[in-house]
Amino acid sequence: MSTKAVHTNDPTGDAGVARVAMRFEVVVIPVSDVDRAKEFYGKLGWRLDADFDGGKDFRVIQFTPPGSGCSVIFGRNVTAAAPGSVQGLYLIVSDIQAARKELLDRGIEVGEVFHGTSGVYAGADEPYLFGRQRVSGPDPGHGSYRSFASFRDPDGNGWLFQEITTRLPGRIDPPTTAFASASDLASALRRAATAHGEHEKRTGQTDANWPDWYAEYMVREQAGGELPQ
Repeated sequence: MSTKAVHTNDPTGDAGVARVAMRFEVVVIPVSDVDRAKEFYGKLGWRLDADFDGGKDFRVIQFTPPGSGCSVIFGRNVTAAAPGSVQGLYLIVSDIQAARKELLDRGIEVGEVFHGTSGVYAGADEPYLFGRQRVSGPDPGHGSYRSFASFRDPDGNGWLFQEITTRLPGRIDPPTTAFASASDLASALRRAATAHGEHEKRTGQTDANWPDWYAEYMVREQAGGELPQ
């Protein structure tokens, strides 16, 4: 059976740009024990948004990770998926070591930080975005998108931290640059400070206009643009 790309007709002539906002806000997590799952996700420190109990036939609980625009829901009769069958749920963080430590401090079991073997997509390890071979430790070059750590809920639904400090071009609109938390902002400031120190070494003089330089660096970094030198 062969496959081929499917193209749609767009009377506007611009097939690449959707006209209607479609906000991805909910992921359904299949669990076997609703109260156990509620305790676990509460232990993560996520915000409890709702717990609607309709009796023995229906219950839905919603949690939202800190800084996230997307929530998870689980409960009774909310999905036909097998408990624990959802894998590859990515949580994006700017400092993977800090994110891992926070969960460990909360009593959550989290695997060691790892990175992948470039271009190897077969092996004994559990598959993830960059393949099956997992190498212990963060990415040696501290590349954005390249360091991970994994954990599971009590049913085995699989979560992954992914460290992203610089977005690929086009992923974020610079005029709408925002930081999800105070820790994300602090991490961005530290990276800007380090880069600014290198900038001053190159110029051989103190830069009194460092606030503007920091701001420009942070906006460009998050938007995936060319960084100031």
